[in-house]
Amino acid sequence: MNIIRSWREIKIMLKWKFSTLNDADFEYEEGYKDNMLDRLAQKLNTSRTELEGMITELQNH
Repeated sequence: MNIIRSWREIKIMLKWKFSTLNDADFEYEEGYKDNMLDRLAQKLNTSRTELEGMITELQNH
């Protein structure tokens, strides 16, 4: 069985893992998800690819 976590769960896990993140970092306007992901990657001082890898890992954890 392949259960996918909700974005809400991923957000909570990322905030737990990276204490510098807050709710404002996850805000985005409909259709502008890329801007939010780029902002998160910049705040975590990582590449967008690495951030997407972290999210994928949390999905499968």
